[in-house]
Amino acid sequence: MNALPEHVRRFGDACRAAGLKLTHQRLEIFSELVRSPDHPSAEALHQRLRKKIPTLSLDTVYRTLATFARHGMITKVETVESQGRFEVTLAPHHHLICSRCNTIMDFQWPSMDEAALPEAARAWGRIDNRSVVIYGVCNNCLGG
Repeated sequence: MNALPEHVRRFGDACRAAGLKLTHQRLEIFSELVRSPDHPSAEALHQRLRKKIPTLSLDTVYRTLATFARHGMITKVETVESQGRFEVTLAPHHHLICSRCNTIMDFQWPSMDEAALPEAARAWGRIDNRSVVIYGVCNNCLGG
């Protein structure tokens, strides 16, 4: 089943709620991100989208991703690389990141999501989300 039309409908609703125009470039950037299972960087998205929109600038991709992230439409995956990586947030999940090839894989960890926070975290303030990032070396890089 193709979930893209439902994501695009929700995206249009989110743009209207945020007071953003639903431009062709925004729609194409968001749609490409929905179709991308690899948590692409802005540079990777730009390269993919230049085939459809030859006039699209890298700066526009960066600014658009920052706008989407600011309005909660996408998530920036924090990595130790210098490039940010992006995804459309579909459900609570965590990330495994290979320190050799930089591949990012999503995984579910319900017990972590449901666990009581330590006192220091509870006392800190309001927690809006939990995200675990685990670094290591994937089986492809290990040769297995």
